[in-house]
Amino acid sequence: MSLTNKTESSSAGHKIFLDVLEKKTFNRIPFWFMRQAGRYLPEYRELRAKKNGFLDMAMDPQSATEITLQPIRRFGMDAAIIFSDILVVPHALGQKLEFVEGEGPKLDALRSGADIAKLNYKDFETRLKPVYEAIASTREALKSEGFAHTALIGFAGAPWTVVCYMIEGGGSKDFIAVKKMAYAQPQNFTSLINLLVEATAHYLMHQIAAGAEAVQIFDSWAGVLDPDEYKRWVIKPTRDIVTQVRQSYPHVPIIGFPKGSGINYQAYVQETGVSAVGIDAQVPTKWASRVLQPLVPVQGNLDPICLLAGGDALVLAAERIMTEMAQGPFIFNLGHGINKDTPPEHVTMLSDLIRNHKI
Repeated sequence: MSLTNKTESSSAGHKIFLDVLEKKTFNRIPFWFMRQAGRYLPEYRELRAKKNGFLDMAMDPQSATEITLQPIRRFGMDAAIIFSDILVVPHALGQKLEFVEGEGPKLDALRSGADIAKLNYKDFETRLKPVYEAIASTREALKSEGFAHTALIGFAGAPWTVVCYMIEGGGSKDFIAVKKMAYAQPQNFTSLINLLVEATAHYLMHQIAAGAEAVQIFDSWAGVLDPDEYKRWVIKPTRDIVTQVRQSYPHVPIIGFPKGSGINYQAYVQETGVSAVGIDAQVPTKWASRVLQPLVPVQGNLDPICLLAGGDALVLAAERIMTEMAQGPFIFNLGHGINKDTPPEHVTMLSDLIRNHKI
C-alpha cells in the first residue's frame, strides 16, 4: 500500500484513529489498548472499593464515564473504549448475571430450548440505558477535558463468544456444553444465535446513536471452532450484524476482533465486511501486513505479558510491530487485554514509544 499520501497529523476536524480506519496513513501511529481502563490502575481500584462490584460500576453512568477517562488522562491514547462488559447483552435479555470476585462472570447456564425461550426483550432497553448514558456523558467529557483528538469506541461481544458464556454458565477451558448444543440441538442453538445477532446489532446501533464514533465486536473464543463451524458461528453472525448496523450507520467503522483465528483471519476479513480487524499476538505481523493490510486497516498485536514484563523486551517487540506494519493503515494495540498486574509505568513507557515513533 502506497505511503505517498502520508501526512504529519490527522486532517483538520478529524481524529487520527478514525482517519486510519478510513485507510489513511500518517507519520504517527494511533494507539489504544484493550482493557486500558481497569484493575491495573490505582484510581480504578480506589473507585471499585467504594462500589458493590463490577456490574454496579458498569451500570452506573457516572462511574463508567470516570473509569473510561482514567487511562486517557494518564496516557493520552487516541481512542477511549466505554467501560462495560460483553455480558450486559444476555443480562439485558433476562439471563441472571453476577461477577464473583476472583472467579469472573457467572450466569444461569442455558441447556435446553425451554431455557432459551425464557429470554426476552422485556427489560432490554431499561437495563442497557446506563451504557448509552455513559457513552453520551463520556463523549461530552472528552471535549470538556481537552481530549478533542480522542475518539470514543463502543463495543459488544460477538454472538459465538457471548453464547459460550450463556451456555457454559461462565468461562470454560473445553467448551463442551456449548459445542454439544451446537451439534446436538442445532435448531435451538441457531435460534439463540439469531436472537443474539438481532440484540447485538440493536445494541451497537444505540451506542452509535448515543455518541460512539466506532464500534468493536469482540469474538474472544473464535479460535476454538473447526473451519466449518467457524464459518457458521463466527463469520455468518458477524456478517449479519455488520449488515444490520450499516443499514442505519453506513459510515461508522466496525472493528472485528476474532481472537485465535489463525489463517481464518483472511476469510473473516473478506466475508464479514468489517472495516478493520484486530489481530492477536500469535499472528505474524509480516503475514498480516502482506495478507490483511491490503484489505483493511489492522489493529494489534503486542503480547500483553510483554507489556507486563517491560524493559528491553517491550521496546524491541513494539518497535518490530510498528516497523513490520508500516506499509499500510495500522492502529497499535495489544493482542488481548492489559493484564491486571501491569505496572502503569510500563504503559507510560509504551505510550511514549508509540507516540514518538515516526514512520
